[in-house]
Amino acid sequence: MNFSDRILSWYQIHRRELPWRETRDPYRIWLSEIMLQQTRVAQGLPYYLKFTERFPRVEDLAAASEEEVLKLWQGLGYYSRARNLHATARMVASDYGGQFPDSYSELLKLKGVGPYTAAAIASICYGLPHPVVDGNVYRVLSRVFGVQLPVNSTEGIRYFADLAAEVIDRDRPGDYNQGLMEFGALQCIPQSPDCNACPFSGSCEAFAGNLVSDLPKKLPKKKVRQRVFNYLMPLDEAFRTRLVKRKGRGIWQGLFEFPLIETQQEVSDAEIWELLQSGKVSDLGSPQSVVRFNPKPLVHKLSHQHLRVTFWILHLDELPEPSIPVSEMHSYPVPVLIANFMETVKNSYF
Repeated sequence: MNFSDRILSWYQIHRRELPWRETRDPYRIWLSEIMLQQTRVAQGLPYYLKFTERFPRVEDLAAASEEEVLKLWQGLGYYSRARNLHATARMVASDYGGQFPDSYSELLKLKGVGPYTAAAIASICYGLPHPVVDGNVYRVLSRVFGVQLPVNSTEGIRYFADLAAEVIDRDRPGDYNQGLMEFGALQCIPQSPDCNACPFSGSCEAFAGNLVSDLPKKLPKKKVRQRVFNYLMPLDEAFRTRLVKRKGRGIWQGLFEFPLIETQQEVSDAEIWELLQSGKVSDLGSPQSVVRFNPKPLVHKLSHQHLRVTFWILHLDELPEPSIPVSEMHSYPVPVLIANFMETVKNSYF
């Protein structure tokens, strides 16, 4: 039994029942693949169900506002995925008549669709033999075939792409790709896999050479950037506050947040007051007091940067416009960090 046969046999027994596996609708396959990028199935599944209920067709998603899409996405992270999702839905609706392209090369033209997602859609929906290659696939292939090349090196990326194309089942590429991803997620897991129960235990190079914990190889990661955020929630006598839409490229583009002061290091109560008096944040009126909400900074870890975040409550008589009622702030799409703060402050203050 060759590699692909073993994957397909294993998948037939162990596959999880998931809603996107009950369809070959390119819209729903695309939606699931975008949501599951760098996201566990358990975390992505509720969002998939929410989106398919609210937007059952790609035209429905295309017709939505960006704010509605971001609000529904809130908490899933990597918000550029949501913006690309919305842009692609509009492109499919307007340029392709509501029908997803049926070729790998055309799928790659869609915003936010890379080789992995294009291969998944092409193989699952259209039966085209394009292999998916992601972290799970790197891990399985490197262990079974004993590949020592770093998966994030130029040479390694090329080698694994060729290997994946060589071992794909050309008759059942969709089932094979899903089976390989499932095998990496459930059987050939990163830490302490049950190798004795693995269908490749008799032929796996890593198992035979006691290299399971060493593979796949990776080049060292870039240094993580450290940032200090001070979020200022103005609150006046009429229980009004302010949210600002985050502009420009970078994290949380298009989401709303409280006025922000970014500093080189954590600041004291006196120092934040001095920054306010110096006009670091304009148009907030004349705060009567500034109260530190969380005694210790919250550490929020993103893929390439770690944020140390302190929330401050600014008490004012009257907040200049623009302002919104505190009761409406939950309706805005915000980073999950701020959404959690909103919930906490609501229970503490109101």
